[in-house]
Amino acid sequence: MRSNALFQQYTWLVNLLIRYKKLSLEDINKHWLKTHISEGQPLARSTFNRHREAIVDTFGIIIECDKKGGFSYYISNPEVLGENSIQNWMFSTLSVNSILSESKGVHDRILLEQIPSDGHNLHQFIMAMKQELCVQVDYKKYGDDEVKTMVLAPYFVKLFKKRWYALVKYTEPDAKLFTLAFDRIVSLTILDQPYVYDKDFDPAGWFEHCYGIVRSDDVPVQKIVIRAFGREANYLRDLPFHASQKEVNTTPDFADFELFLSPTADFYTPLLSRGAAIKILEPLWLANEMKQQHLSAAQLYD
Repeated sequence: MRSNALFQQYTWLVNLLIRYKKLSLEDINKHWLKTHISEGQPLARSTFNRHREAIVDTFGIIIECDKKGGFSYYISNPEVLGENSIQNWMFSTLSVNSILSESKGVHDRILLEQIPSDGHNLHQFIMAMKQELCVQVDYKKYGDDEVKTMVLAPYFVKLFKKRWYALVKYTEPDAKLFTLAFDRIVSLTILDQPYVYDKDFDPAGWFEHCYGIVRSDDVPVQKIVIRAFGREANYLRDLPFHASQKEVNTTPDFADFELFLSPTADFYTPLLSRGAAIKILEPLWLANEMKQQHLSAAQLYD
């Protein structure tokens, strides 16, 4: 069987268990036979078990059998499908790919967004991470006339707002992590120079209290309260600003959301983009900053 057909079956099975939580193999087959991927043939137990093993190997998703609950199957580690996990990204991508593969007749009616990235440089960077080898990077910042050449230890990569970013260190002792944008890397070469990666380092924890890819020790983590008016509250419920966000007050006209993060300058953009649909209640300095930025923008139209 072709690999894309197998991945389609894997994603179908996982999505089914996400939706129904627990199902017996008999119930899984009832749903299976209603799909075109079954080709009218039931899902054999041996095939089902091979799919379970492949799903663990591919996505890290474990499908267990609850023998006390009527031999029903369920995902025993749903946490791996957390919002920012690589398993969730891979699974979501393959799920969408399966949907698009089934939609050839309406491809001209499905509009996608381009994600700018240099696939070669990204691949080289990840290869260097795997081998724990340094990289030489030629980098040109926006607004700079000259290209800067650096020898760096590659730590991790992050995808944010359709852009790939590299988190790196200089090779000197006690060097600090900093961020490079892949679309500003002119060239990247793997060197025959090893580095020691700190096995206790937590990439997810590095950005835990950040909005995006800006991390500043000068901006402390603090409570932020945002009031969203009218339908904007629904948008914030569906697409939170941050993992810490929770709704703390609800009325017919507005809802208040509380979150804890380091409000660096990159957090201003999504706040300003909401215009009059939101208002910052806390902290006062951030509310004043948003007010001043709105006033400055309005003056451009005088």
